[in-house]
Amino acid sequence: MSIANWNPAKLTLVVDLDDTLISTDTLLENFWLAWSVQWRTPIEALKTLAKGKLALKQKLHDISAIDPARLPYNPDVLDVITQWRSRGGRVALVTGATQQMADAVAEHLGIFDAAHGSCDGINLTGAKKAQFLDATFGPAGYSYIGDAPADLAIWQGAAGAITLNSSKAFQARVETLVADAIHLPARKAAVSDYLEAMRPHQWLKNVLVFLPMLAAHRLDLVTALQAVLGFVAFSLVASATYILNDLLDLSADRAHPRKCQRPFASGRIRLIHGTWMIPALAILGALVALAGGLELFAVLVAYTMLTVLYSVKLKRLAMIDICALATLYTLRILAGSAATGVPSSLWLLAFATFFFFSLAAVKRYAELVDGVASGRAMATGRGYHVDDRSIVANIMVSSGLISILVLALYANSEPVQKLYHYPEFLWGVCLVLLYWTNRVALLTHRGEMHDDPVVFAMRDRTSLCCVMIVGLLALAGAVA
Repeated sequence: MSIANWNPAKLTLVVDLDDTLISTDTLLENFWLAWSVQWRTPIEALKTLAKGKLALKQKLHDISAIDPARLPYNPDVLDVITQWRSRGGRVALVTGATQQMADAVAEHLGIFDAAHGSCDGINLTGAKKAQFLDATFGPAGYSYIGDAPADLAIWQGAAGAITLNSSKAFQARVETLVADAIHLPARKAAVSDYLEAMRPHQWLKNVLVFLPMLAAHRLDLVTALQAVLGFVAFSLVASATYILNDLLDLSADRAHPRKCQRPFASGRIRLIHGTWMIPALAILGALVALAGGLELFAVLVAYTMLTVLYSVKLKRLAMIDICALATLYTLRILAGSAATGVPSSLWLLAFATFFFFSLAAVKRYAELVDGVASGRAMATGRGYHVDDRSIVANIMVSSGLISILVLALYANSEPVQKLYHYPEFLWGVCLVLLYWTNRVALLTHRGEMHDDPVVFAMRDRTSLCCVMIVGLLALAGAVA
């Protein structure tokens, strides 16, 4: 059966909002948006929840209202609404979200004849929504589009039913209430979507935990296995923090030409799934770190705390955000030392600090260049004006050059004479890095840089060649 058999003169098409008209949940959307604006949001949410779910919805809306223009709308539902309106039928948006949210979505789309949301102490979900629909449109005076078990109470009194993203078992339950129910195609998240949300390509950054053992030429199996533990622990926790950052950045990501395709921003993965993935991955990573020792666990905790602070607050503070990013990179090196017991030399830490400061500036400069191309005055969700490009560019280039200067001084230091039979080859490493850092700066200035320079390096043939040459030079210098 199709809606062509429904009588538009007698029926109103009623559409739910969460996970139906939009591929997301407005309560969770509002929670993450509010937390991105106000760091005390989780505390405020717990206090308000004692007053009821509707009070929580209103509190989160008061902290920061969702922009309806940036929500991921379901094209299948929009098609049904368009077909119904073309036949002269009335369409109403009825949602458990706040009345303000319902009005904002209705005004933005301009396709609803009425919009009703939770207000006056009534949370329009389940049986209460069913009672409201019967009172407003009359028993069997409406057809309803929904997706959740709570909607079964509504379909008991509906003349028509349309389900979305439902299982065969759920469809069968609906059909016992409405024989000719319509089931729109399911849009389930694939395993690849969840893997993409975890950003396994970013785990390459965690290779830094191997640097202390490599720099000290400690290449025995036990040390390598200890470093592997650190790598796994950091990768799991890093994935948790990436998901956290994506959820906090939903609105900003949807305004970005590339980030809008991320799994959560596009609506491919439900927000509730991401909300549970964060603690699951973090706890698993913590257990792995404990297996590597308390010192590794302590560094991981410091990394996690700084990452959360960065996601909630620091990334919006100009220059502090770059310092935080550089510190997060350097903490990976310290984690390698904690896992293996091989201390990080001051030379290594000095080089890493300036080198990663340069990469963090590259990341911000790329966003500013993108802002100019998009006609924005500020980088979305950041504390920079596009006019700050020249300052960030200077930081990007100068920090990279200083890191190479540190490496050049290290090439003439006493430790190098003990570790390398031919330390002269390290000058070749300096030249390669000098070329690579300045090439990255040039490409970023031209707007050809990926949002993350590490991801860019993974996919750039020239960068991969530079990595290979650096490895060969270091090996040649160490071989007797």
